[in-house]
Amino acid sequence: MPSNVPTSFLDLLAGCTQSAVHLELRDAYAVDYEKGPFADWRAGHRHDPNDRASWWRPWLDLVTETVGRGVTMRRARIVSEPVSEYIRYEHSGTFTNVAAGEQVRWLPRRQASDIALPGNDYWLFDGRLVQWNHFAGDGSSQGPELTEDPAAVKLCSAAFEAVWGRAVPHDKYEIR
Repeated sequence: MPSNVPTSFLDLLAGCTQSAVHLELRDAYAVDYEKGPFADWRAGHRHDPNDRASWWRPWLDLVTETVGRGVTMRRARIVSEPVSEYIRYEHSGTFTNVAAGEQVRWLPRRQASDIALPGNDYWLFDGRLVQWNHFAGDGSSQGPELTEDPAAVKLCSAAFEAVWGRAVPHDKYEIR
């Protein structure tokens, strides 16, 4: 990896000029920063769409700032159906991502069977740099890995566009 490639996610997103796309492939995650909110959701807490101040948090500020610079942010989630409890949690709060300017779509896993997919979740920045997101079997983060390998970039770009073309926009996806 060239030494001029940013290493933090914030720097990667700040350096974007055109697009940041994210493909999620897992039915559950156990990343530290979501443990509290997931537990709260399980206990019955739901974001009030009319009380933006109660759910506007640093990630959503970052999305708004990035989209405001003219960067298109898209996220696609491939999910098993019936969905897991964790996917129900994600779906319930995704309206906040959309409100911040991120486009989000959902694709039932059965509809992805003939799409060549990478083995890991990833972000693709400006169609040139991939950040793989590695996870352990329990869903905990095992850290990112960056690559500019043309074959990896091509695979991620093609996979994302194929998923995006089939996926259902968030406001139309019904949890099953």
